Amino acid sequence: MKIHFIAIGGSAMHNLAIALHQKGYQITGSDDTIHDPSKSRLAKYNLLPEEFGWFPEKIDSDLDAIILGMHAKKDNPELLKAQELGLKIYSYPEFLYEQSKDKTRVVIGGSHGKTTITSMILHVLNYHDKKVDYMVGAQLEGFETMVHLTEENEFIVLEGDEYLSSPIDMRPKFHLYKPNIALLSGIAWDHINVFPTFENYVEQFSIFTDSLVNGGIMVYNEEDTIVKDVVESSTNHIKKYEYNTPKHSIENGITFLETEEGDLPLEIFGNHNLQNLAGAKWICQHMGIDEDDFYEAIVTFKGASKRLEKIAENDATVIFKDFAHSPSKVSATTTAVKNQYNNRTVLACLELHTYSSLNADFLAEYKGALDNADKAVVFYSPHAVKIKQLLAITEQQIANAFQRDDLIIYTNSQEFKDFLFEQDLKNKAVLLMSSGNYGGLDFEEVKNLV
Repeated sequence: MKIHFIAIGGSAMHNLAIALHQKGYQITGSDDTIHDPSKSRLAKYNLLPEEFGWFPEKIDSDLDAIILGMHAKKDNPELLKAQELGLKIYSYPEFLYEQSKDKTRVVIGGSHGKTTITSMILHVLNYHDKKVDYMVGAQLEGFETMVHLTEENEFIVLEGDEYLSSPIDMRPKFHLYKPNIALLSGIAWDHINVFPTFENYVEQFSIFTDSLVNGGIMVYNEEDTIVKDVVESSTNHIKKYEYNTPKHSIENGITFLETEEGDLPLEIFGNHNLQNLAGAKWICQHMGIDEDDFYEAIVTFKGASKRLEKIAENDATVIFKDFAHSPSKVSATTTAVKNQYNNRTVLACLELHTYSSLNADFLAEYKGALDNADKAVVFYSPHAVKIKQLLAITEQQIANAFQRDDLIIYTNSQEFKDFLFEQDLKNKAVLLMSSGNYGGLDFEEVKNLV
């Protein structure tokens, strides 16, 4: 097949392009800008466009399909040409479904935890040499790409994102997969630019639950009351398996999981991660991995990239980087670090970076999110607010939202960096939470603070 990618440089898009190239497809693509690691990885497979921009002349009737990324706009000249020629245009999730129609589809959904749970499942399967197709939203240790597609594998494991499919397909991605086996980890309002009310957001997860095939399996976190209500109120003819936080203990900064075979030391920690582990165990069991084999593998799981990722440590200091940006994630991550290192001072730094987090109407959702940190810092860029064409927000609005009198607020990236590098980090646990990089913070430099 000859397939052209419009907006090939995206994290998911370039991985799919590489996966299809490895499967033997003829792949071309365009984008107006491509950054690393996408740029160098596409170049490695000779898939990097010769020049950046949109070129309608690349689109002709010889193409079997177009895959359209979210970065493109509705008036993209290549898209318009493809529509004019009547070519088949897929969104990213649509094409993944086409590739997996004859497989057992395992879809991991939820506002938080889905990348980690998908990563845990793949880690366990890889440990036991069980071959599956997959799509996950982070680079995993032992995996060359974030997408892998074959003709022969029985299962495909998909991270189920609730964000929109493409500029011309406004359905959430996870509505398109029609799972045989699914999981819901938690529901906390996000993507308010697309789902303006909480009720509208929750409805997407009800639609997802009802999209399971007849007789399918839904694994769900019963400790999340909204998830519990969504799944248990569904009249879809599916089997339902609940999970919750497993019994555990913490000794000298290490979490031990209680099992019938004894206490197992884990590389991960925090109630959310332990819930994620319990959900991953159910899924793996439904895929043919028994409990003992799951435990043998999971003790070697170190976490997904940027998900409570330990980037530096010595006897007196530990520094974590985390993707957390929504209020529930910020609260859970901060609480997890404080519980794990309760004899240390926790310095929690949060960058407000996403559309939702920089929206003045949404800020109130952050009330109490940083309460479990001993010292709390919020950074945001007024320039980023302007780029996203949002109403300007003030430092006072930030302070009012978090309702913490000693909150430190920075709007200048250099001033934030100076603050961080001037700290005495002895006997501290530092947590850097953002889906961005604090206006250009070099995390390699941060590692040298330890």
